[in-house]
Amino acid sequence: MRAAVRLAARGRGRTAPNPCVGALVVRAGRVIARARTADGGAPHAETRALARAGAAARGATLYVTLEPCAHFGRTPPCVDAVLAAGVRRVVVGIADPDPRTAGRSIRKLRRAGVEVRTGVEAAACARLHEGFVSRTTRGRPFTTLKLAASLDGRIATARGESRWISSERARAFVHALRAHSDAIAVGSGTVLADDPELTARRGGRVVHRPIRIAVDGALQTPPTARLLDGAGSTWLLAAPGVGAGRRTRLEAAGARVIAVPRRRGRLDLAAAWRALGRLGVNDLLVEGGGELAAALLRAGLVDRMHFFLAPLLIGGDGRAVLGALGIERLASALRPPRISWRQLGPDLHAIAEW
Repeated sequence: MRAAVRLAARGRGRTAPNPCVGALVVRAGRVIARARTADGGAPHAETRALARAGAAARGATLYVTLEPCAHFGRTPPCVDAVLAAGVRRVVVGIADPDPRTAGRSIRKLRRAGVEVRTGVEAAACARLHEGFVSRTTRGRPFTTLKLAASLDGRIATARGESRWISSERARAFVHALRAHSDAIAVGSGTVLADDPELTARRGGRVVHRPIRIAVDGALQTPPTARLLDGAGSTWLLAAPGVGAGRRTRLEAAGARVIAVPRRRGRLDLAAAWRALGRLGVNDLLVEGGGELAAALLRAGLVDRMHFFLAPLLIGGDGRAVLGALGIERLASALRPPRISWRQLGPDLHAIAEW
Protein backbone atom coordinates (compact mmCIF):
# COMPACT_ATOMS: atom_id res chain seq x y z
CA MET A 1 0.00 0.00 0.00
CA ARG A 2 2.89 2.37 0.69
CA ALA A 3 4.09 1.73 -2.87
CA ALA A 4 0.59 2.52 -4.16
CA VAL A 5 0.59 5.79 -2.19
CA ARG A 6 3.98 6.80 -3.60
CA LEU A 7 2.80 6.00 -7.12
CA ALA A 8 -0.46 7.92 -6.71
CA ALA A 9 1.31 10.98 -5.29
CA ARG A 10 2.94 11.55 -8.67
CA GLY A 11 -0.47 12.43 -10.03
CA ARG A 12 -1.60 14.78 -7.30
CA GLY A 13 -2.68 18.06 -8.83
CA ARG A 14 -3.30 16.45 -12.22
CA THR A 15 -6.40 14.30 -11.83
CA ALA A 16 -9.09 16.70 -10.54
CA PRO A 17 -11.98 16.45 -10.10
CA ASN A 18 -11.12 12.79 -9.54
CA PRO A 19 -8.78 11.64 -6.76
CA CYS A 20 -5.20 10.62 -7.50
CA VAL A 21 -5.57 6.90 -6.79
CA GLY A 22 -2.78 4.33 -6.89
CA ALA A 23 -3.29 0.61 -7.56
CA LEU A 24 -1.04 -2.46 -7.59
CA VAL A 25 -1.83 -6.01 -8.68
CA VAL A 26 0.17 -8.56 -6.69
CA ARG A 27 0.45 -12.28 -7.34
CA ALA A 28 2.57 -14.74 -5.36
CA GLY A 29 4.32 -11.87 -3.57
CA ARG A 30 5.29 -10.12 -6.81
CA VAL A 31 3.91 -6.90 -8.28
CA ILE A 32 2.70 -7.79 -11.76
CA ALA A 33 1.06 -4.47 -12.64
CA ARG A 34 0.75 -0.97 -11.23
CA ALA A 35 -0.95 2.25 -12.27
CA ARG A 36 -2.20 5.58 -11.02
CA THR A 37 -5.24 7.52 -12.19
CA ALA A 38 -4.33 9.13 -15.48
CA ASP A 39 -3.87 12.88 -15.84
CA GLY A 40 -7.25 14.46 -16.36
CA GLY A 41 -8.90 11.92 -14.07
CA ALA A 42 -9.51 9.00 -16.43
CA PRO A 43 -8.98 6.13 -16.87
CA HIS A 44 -8.89 5.20 -13.21
CA ALA A 45 -6.00 3.49 -11.49
CA GLU A 46 -7.77 0.15 -10.89
CA THR A 47 -8.84 -0.36 -14.50
CA ARG A 48 -5.41 0.64 -15.80
CA ALA A 49 -3.60 -1.73 -13.45
CA LEU A 50 -5.97 -4.64 -14.14
CA ALA A 51 -5.71 -4.10 -17.89
CA ARG A 52 -1.93 -4.23 -17.63
CA ALA A 53 -2.11 -7.41 -15.58
CA GLY A 54 -4.46 -9.07 -18.05
CA ALA A 55 -5.33 -12.70 -17.37
CA ALA A 56 -2.72 -12.81 -14.59
CA ALA A 57 -5.06 -10.71 -12.42
CA ARG A 58 -7.35 -13.72 -11.87
CA GLY A 59 -6.76 -14.98 -8.34
CA ALA A 60 -4.39 -12.08 -7.52
CA THR A 61 -4.61 -9.31 -4.90
CA LEU A 62 -5.47 -5.74 -5.81
CA TYR A 63 -4.10 -2.98 -3.57
CA VAL A 64 -5.86 0.37 -4.03
CA THR A 65 -5.51 3.58 -2.01
CA LEU A 66 -9.24 4.45 -2.27
CA GLU A 67 -12.31 2.24 -2.48
CA PRO A 68 -13.11 1.53 -6.16
CA CYS A 69 -16.01 3.64 -7.41
CA ALA A 70 -19.48 2.11 -7.68
CA HIS A 71 -21.13 4.72 -9.91
CA PHE A 72 -21.11 5.76 -13.54
CA GLY A 73 -19.23 8.96 -14.30
CA ARG A 74 -16.92 9.52 -17.24
CA THR A 75 -16.09 5.82 -16.85
CA PRO A 76 -18.11 2.76 -15.79
CA PRO A 77 -17.91 1.65 -12.13
CA CYS A 78 -14.45 0.37 -11.26
CA VAL A 79 -15.92 -2.26 -8.93
CA ASP A 80 -17.40 -4.01 -11.96
CA ALA A 81 -13.96 -4.12 -13.61
CA VAL A 82 -12.49 -5.55 -10.41
CA LEU A 83 -15.11 -8.32 -10.34
CA ALA A 84 -14.67 -9.06 -14.05
CA ALA A 85 -10.91 -9.40 -13.58
CA GLY A 86 -11.46 -12.22 -11.07
CA VAL A 87 -9.14 -10.97 -8.32
CA ARG A 88 -9.29 -13.02 -5.13
CA ARG A 89 -8.56 -10.27 -2.65
CA VAL A 90 -8.83 -6.46 -2.52
CA VAL A 91 -6.92 -4.33 -0.02
CA VAL A 92 -8.33 -0.81 0.38
CA GLY A 93 -6.66 2.17 2.03
CA ILE A 94 -9.76 4.24 2.84
CA ALA A 95 -13.44 4.14 1.90
CA ASP A 96 -14.67 6.52 -0.80
CA PRO A 97 -16.55 9.42 0.87
CA ASP A 98 -18.57 10.07 -2.30
CA PRO A 99 -22.16 9.13 -1.35
CA ARG A 100 -22.55 7.42 -4.72
CA THR A 101 -19.99 4.85 -3.53
CA ALA A 102 -19.39 5.21 0.25
CA GLY A 103 -18.92 1.51 1.04
CA ARG A 104 -21.13 0.14 -1.73
CA SER A 105 -18.16 -1.30 -3.63
CA ILE A 106 -16.78 -2.99 -0.53
CA ARG A 107 -20.16 -4.61 0.15
CA LYS A 108 -20.56 -5.64 -3.48
CA LEU A 109 -17.13 -7.29 -3.55
CA ARG A 110 -17.78 -9.19 -0.35
CA ARG A 111 -21.17 -10.40 -1.57
CA ALA A 112 -19.40 -11.74 -4.66
CA GLY A 113 -17.00 -13.73 -2.46
CA VAL A 114 -13.99 -11.43 -2.82
CA GLU A 115 -11.96 -11.04 0.36
CA VAL A 116 -11.71 -7.34 1.27
CA ARG A 117 -9.43 -5.75 3.83
CA THR A 118 -9.83 -2.07 4.62
CA GLY A 119 -7.90 0.59 6.55
CA VAL A 120 -4.40 -0.46 5.45
CA GLU A 121 -2.06 2.56 5.71
CA ALA A 122 -5.24 4.57 6.25
CA ALA A 123 -3.45 7.70 7.53
CA ALA A 124 -1.18 7.89 4.49
CA CYS A 125 -4.10 7.27 2.14
CA ALA A 126 -6.23 9.88 3.89
CA ARG A 127 -3.46 12.48 3.52
CA LEU A 128 -3.02 11.53 -0.14
CA HIS A 129 -6.74 12.01 -0.79
CA GLU A 130 -7.33 14.96 1.58
CA GLY A 131 -8.31 17.28 -1.25
CA PHE A 132 -10.86 14.90 -2.74
CA VAL A 133 -12.23 14.10 0.72
CA SER A 134 -12.51 17.82 1.56
CA ARG A 135 -14.33 18.65 -1.65
CA THR A 136 -16.65 15.66 -1.31
CA THR A 137 -17.53 16.07 2.36
CA ARG A 138 -17.18 19.85 2.91
CA GLY A 139 -17.87 21.14 -0.58
CA ARG A 140 -14.60 23.06 -0.82
CA PRO A 141 -10.95 22.37 -1.69
CA PHE A 142 -8.37 21.39 0.88
CA THR A 143 -6.57 24.72 1.28
CA THR A 144 -2.88 25.15 1.94
CA LEU A 145 -1.60 28.65 2.73
CA LYS A 146 2.03 29.56 2.05
CA LEU A 147 3.59 32.53 3.81
CA ALA A 148 7.18 33.74 3.81
CA ALA A 149 8.43 36.58 5.98
CA SER A 150 11.42 38.09 7.71
CA LEU A 151 11.99 37.35 11.38
CA ASP A 152 9.96 40.43 12.24
CA GLY A 153 7.03 39.34 10.11
CA ARG A 154 7.55 41.48 7.00
CA ILE A 155 7.05 40.36 3.40
CA ALA A 156 8.49 43.42 1.67
CA THR A 157 10.32 46.64 2.35
CA ALA A 158 8.48 49.96 2.60
CA ARG A 159 9.14 50.44 -1.14
CA GLY A 160 7.66 47.02 -1.96
CA GLU A 161 10.86 45.07 -2.66
CA SER A 162 10.24 41.40 -1.81
CA ARG A 163 12.47 39.23 -4.02
CA TRP A 164 13.81 37.23 -2.46
CA ILE A 165 13.06 37.04 1.26
CA SER A 166 13.09 33.26 1.53
CA SER A 167 15.98 31.06 0.43
CA GLU A 168 16.44 29.08 -2.75
CA ARG A 169 15.66 25.86 -0.86
CA ALA A 170 12.41 27.28 0.46
CA ARG A 171 11.43 28.42 -3.03
CA ALA A 172 12.17 24.95 -4.41
CA PHE A 173 9.88 23.50 -1.73
CA VAL A 174 7.13 25.90 -2.77
CA HIS A 175 7.49 24.81 -6.39
CA ALA A 176 7.02 21.23 -5.21
CA LEU A 177 3.82 22.35 -3.46
CA ARG A 178 2.67 23.96 -6.69
CA ALA A 179 3.42 20.79 -8.61
CA HIS A 180 0.92 18.87 -6.43
CA SER A 181 -1.85 21.49 -6.51
CA ASP A 182 -4.86 21.64 -8.81
CA ALA A 183 -4.95 25.42 -8.48
CA ILE A 184 -3.01 28.34 -7.01
CA ALA A 185 -4.77 31.45 -5.70
CA VAL A 186 -3.47 34.95 -4.98
CA GLY A 187 -5.11 38.25 -4.16
CA SER A 188 -5.43 41.07 -6.66
CA GLY A 189 -2.80 43.05 -4.75
CA THR A 190 -0.24 40.34 -5.42
CA VAL A 191 -1.16 40.30 -9.10
CA LEU A 192 -0.67 44.07 -9.36
CA ALA A 193 2.51 44.20 -7.27
CA ASP A 194 4.36 41.08 -8.44
CA ASP A 195 2.72 39.99 -11.73
CA PRO A 196 3.31 36.32 -10.81
CA GLU A 197 3.30 33.49 -13.33
CA LEU A 198 2.25 30.81 -10.77
CA THR A 199 3.66 27.77 -12.51
CA ALA A 200 5.61 24.91 -10.96
CA ARG A 201 9.19 24.90 -12.16
CA ARG A 202 12.11 22.59 -11.66
CA GLY A 203 15.57 23.44 -12.93
CA GLY A 204 14.15 26.45 -14.74
CA ARG A 205 11.65 24.29 -16.65
CA VAL A 206 7.87 24.44 -16.20
CA VAL A 207 6.67 21.03 -14.96
CA HIS A 208 3.05 21.84 -14.08
CA ARG A 209 0.54 24.54 -14.90
CA PRO A 210 -2.14 24.58 -12.21
CA ILE A 211 -5.32 26.58 -12.62
CA ARG A 212 -4.35 30.14 -11.69
CA ILE A 213 -6.87 32.03 -9.58
CA ALA A 214 -6.96 35.69 -8.63
CA VAL A 215 -9.35 36.79 -5.89
CA ASP A 216 -10.14 40.07 -7.60
CA GLY A 217 -13.44 41.53 -6.46
CA ALA A 218 -13.12 44.71 -8.57
CA LEU A 219 -11.49 43.02 -11.61
CA GLN A 220 -8.26 44.99 -11.33
CA THR A 221 -6.16 42.30 -13.06
CA PRO A 222 -4.73 43.81 -16.26
CA PRO A 223 -5.29 41.83 -19.48
CA THR A 224 -1.50 41.84 -19.94
CA ALA A 225 -0.88 40.00 -16.62
CA ARG A 226 1.33 36.94 -16.85
CA LEU A 227 -1.52 34.91 -15.36
CA LEU A 228 -3.18 35.43 -18.74
CA ASP A 229 -0.34 34.11 -20.88
CA GLY A 230 -2.62 31.68 -22.72
CA ALA A 231 -0.87 28.62 -21.30
CA GLY A 232 -3.38 27.00 -18.96
CA SER A 233 -6.55 28.19 -17.24
CA THR A 234 -6.99 31.44 -15.34
CA TRP A 235 -10.02 32.14 -13.15
CA LEU A 236 -10.91 35.49 -11.62
CA LEU A 237 -13.20 35.56 -8.58
CA ALA A 238 -15.11 38.83 -8.75
CA ALA A 239 -18.20 40.52 -7.38
CA PRO A 240 -21.27 40.19 -9.61
CA GLY A 241 -21.92 43.05 -11.97
CA VAL A 242 -18.49 44.64 -11.54
CA GLY A 243 -16.95 46.38 -14.55
CA ALA A 244 -18.73 44.95 -17.60
CA GLY A 245 -16.13 46.47 -19.90
CA ARG A 246 -13.24 45.14 -17.82
CA ARG A 247 -14.86 41.72 -17.71
CA THR A 248 -15.19 41.67 -21.49
CA ARG A 249 -11.54 42.60 -21.97
CA LEU A 250 -10.34 40.03 -19.44
CA GLU A 251 -12.47 37.27 -20.96
CA ALA A 252 -11.10 38.20 -24.38
CA ALA A 253 -7.61 37.76 -22.86
CA GLY A 254 -8.54 34.24 -21.77
CA ALA A 255 -9.82 34.66 -18.21
CA ARG A 256 -12.85 32.90 -16.80
CA VAL A 257 -14.68 35.33 -14.53
CA ILE A 258 -16.59 33.67 -11.69
CA ALA A 259 -19.17 35.80 -9.90
CA VAL A 260 -19.00 35.58 -6.11
CA PRO A 261 -21.54 37.27 -3.80
CA ARG A 262 -20.47 39.94 -1.37
CA ARG A 263 -20.79 39.71 2.38
CA ARG A 264 -20.32 42.77 4.56
CA GLY A 265 -18.83 44.67 1.63
CA ARG A 266 -16.25 42.03 0.72
CA LEU A 267 -16.24 38.92 -1.42
CA ASP A 268 -17.80 36.02 0.48
CA LEU A 269 -14.79 33.73 0.54
CA ALA A 270 -16.76 30.78 1.90
CA ALA A 271 -19.09 31.07 -1.10
CA ALA A 272 -16.07 31.46 -3.40
CA TRP A 273 -14.46 28.33 -2.02
CA ARG A 274 -17.73 26.40 -2.46
CA ALA A 275 -17.74 27.55 -6.08
CA LEU A 276 -14.22 26.21 -6.51
CA GLY A 277 -15.39 22.92 -5.04
CA ARG A 278 -18.26 22.71 -7.52
CA LEU A 279 -15.77 23.37 -10.30
CA GLY A 280 -13.76 20.33 -9.20
CA VAL A 281 -10.77 21.82 -7.38
CA ASN A 282 -9.48 19.31 -4.81
CA ASP A 283 -6.13 20.77 -3.70
CA LEU A 284 -5.71 24.54 -3.57
CA LEU A 285 -2.52 26.43 -2.72
CA VAL A 286 -2.83 30.08 -1.64
CA GLU A 287 0.31 32.19 -1.97
CA GLY A 288 -0.73 35.68 -0.98
CA GLY A 289 -1.07 38.39 -0.17
CA GLY A 290 -1.46 39.36 3.44
CA GLU A 291 -5.06 40.58 3.20
CA LEU A 292 -6.27 37.41 1.46
CA ALA A 293 -4.35 35.24 3.92
CA ALA A 294 -5.90 37.04 6.90
CA ALA A 295 -9.39 36.84 5.39
CA LEU A 296 -9.04 33.09 4.84
CA LEU A 297 -7.80 32.57 8.39
CA ARG A 298 -10.69 34.64 9.76
CA ALA A 299 -13.13 32.55 7.72
CA GLY A 300 -11.64 29.24 8.91
CA LEU A 301 -10.80 28.19 5.35
CA VAL A 302 -7.13 27.28 5.90
CA ASP A 303 -6.35 23.60 6.50
CA ARG A 304 -2.56 23.69 6.42
CA MET A 305 -0.05 26.52 6.51
CA HIS A 306 3.60 26.53 5.46
CA PHE A 307 5.32 29.51 7.05
CA PHE A 308 8.93 30.32 6.14
CA LEU A 309 10.90 32.66 8.41
CA ALA A 310 14.01 34.13 6.81
CA PRO A 311 17.00 35.30 8.91
CA LEU A 312 16.69 39.02 8.25
CA LEU A 313 15.00 42.05 9.77
CA ILE A 314 13.14 44.65 7.73
CA GLY A 315 11.52 46.85 10.35
CA GLY A 316 8.14 48.30 11.15
CA ASP A 317 7.95 50.32 7.92
CA GLY A 318 7.94 47.09 5.91
CA ARG A 319 4.78 45.34 4.76
CA ALA A 320 3.23 42.93 7.24
CA VAL A 321 2.82 39.26 6.38
CA LEU A 322 -0.83 39.28 7.50
CA GLY A 323 -3.67 41.74 7.34
CA ALA A 324 -5.91 42.44 10.30
CA LEU A 325 -7.43 39.48 12.13
CA GLY A 326 -9.52 41.55 14.51
CA ILE A 327 -7.98 39.96 17.60
CA GLU A 328 -8.11 42.12 20.70
CA ARG A 329 -7.13 39.60 23.39
CA LEU A 330 -4.41 36.96 23.38
CA ALA A 331 -6.98 34.39 24.42
CA SER A 332 -8.61 34.91 21.02
CA ALA A 333 -5.39 34.42 19.02
CA LEU A 334 -5.43 31.71 16.38
CA ARG A 335 -3.60 28.65 17.68
CA PRO A 336 -3.09 25.80 15.24
CA PRO A 337 -3.75 22.51 17.06
CA ARG A 338 -0.78 20.87 15.32
CA ILE A 339 2.49 22.56 14.45
CA SER A 340 5.99 21.36 13.63
CA TRP A 341 9.23 23.18 12.93
CA ARG A 342 12.31 22.39 10.93
CA GLN A 343 15.25 24.19 9.38
CA LEU A 344 15.23 24.44 5.60
CA GLY A 345 18.50 25.90 4.46
CA PRO A 346 18.89 29.22 6.33
CA ASP A 347 15.13 29.51 6.91
CA LEU A 348 12.83 28.20 9.62
CA HIS A 349 9.90 26.26 8.19
CA ALA A 350 6.75 25.93 10.29
CA ILE A 351 3.95 23.59 9.25
CA ALA A 352 0.66 24.31 10.98
CA GLU A 353 -2.51 22.22 10.57
CA TRP A 354 -6.10 22.73 11.60
